[in-house]
Amino acid sequence: MFRTIITGTGSYIPPVIHSNKEFSRQQFYAENKEPLTVPPETIVEKFRQITGIEERRYTTDDLNASDIGGLAARYAIEDSGIDPETIDQLIVAHNFGNVYKNTIQTDAVPSLASHIKHSLGIRNPNCIAYDILFGCPGWIQGMIQSDAFFKAGVAKNALVIGTETLSRVIDMHDRDSMIFSDGAGAAVLTYEDTGIAGAGLLGLAVQTHALEEVEYINMGSSYSPESDEHIRYIKMKGRKVYEYAMKYVPAAMKACLDKSGIPIRDLKKVFIHQANEKMDEGIIKRLYQLYDINNIPENIMPMSIHWLGNSSVATVPTLFDLVRKNKIEGHHLHPGDVILFASVGAGMNINAVSYRY
Repeated sequence: MFRTIITGTGSYIPPVIHSNKEFSRQQFYAENKEPLTVPPETIVEKFRQITGIEERRYTTDDLNASDIGGLAARYAIEDSGIDPETIDQLIVAHNFGNVYKNTIQTDAVPSLASHIKHSLGIRNPNCIAYDILFGCPGWIQGMIQSDAFFKAGVAKNALVIGTETLSRVIDMHDRDSMIFSDGAGAAVLTYEDTGIAGAGLLGLAVQTHALEEVEYINMGSSYSPESDEHIRYIKMKGRKVYEYAMKYVPAAMKACLDKSGIPIRDLKKVFIHQANEKMDEGIIKRLYQLYDINNIPENIMPMSIHWLGNSSVATVPTLFDLVRKNKIEGHHLHPGDVILFASVGAGMNINAVSYRY
């Protein structure tokens, strides 16, 4: 049986560490542009307790999303051992293009995928490079698209990258600015005959809710009363996003497993978008409750949010790369392990992919 398999992974973790302590000197404002009366130190500590984030990574001023995405891609290619000239689809998930430091300029022409193909020196014109915008689930969606192209006979090899520099689109006067970070992750996917019980992508589930949910994550002006109204930053209705995720993500994950014919007790790891520790824990708990299971297996959910923050499309591939290479204590993968990728984000979009390692 032919399946989509991951033959190599790579990630780029930016070197600039921005700790919670650095936000404790920041003046925060509410959406109505009134200053928050709670001391910044208290706001930061409450934030840590809810999200689990203690620090996050920002890239250096000279590197953009396409640059760090290219680095992660190069690592994935080296790990895979694939000849880059045999890559048929080069898919880059992002949300903001190349955002230039200290400006309001964002650049997505040419596409980030074309920039990365250029940086990798791939000459083959039949390596099709393009971007997808699907919110935080973008990298997983790239996997889903690759699988569809493989099954259609359009492609045999794909390079899927998630890259983002969210530090350049955050409003430092908004408490939510502490969530976001920079990063990039990538994977090489190949369509191979792995046998009936072999490795590969087993099933998927995808949804878009775009009625009252469409503006849960959007762009808006700074909360600071002295801000330039023409400059837009990423904004989030945190409570709405939390309630939405808790309602829909576990159901999508269950639908993915059920369509794949995978019993929940066979699941070894869940690689979920690193958005909020409490939210992710709640999603996993609710997933198991849907199967009438109250005791969640130990070490089912590796996390990187504590030290990497939320880098949107880069969180899942980065986390998978770290675990795959035994870089997160207590988490390892073994041949035959059934794992689940899942994400939720702007759109509002949800997806899940089941995979046998």
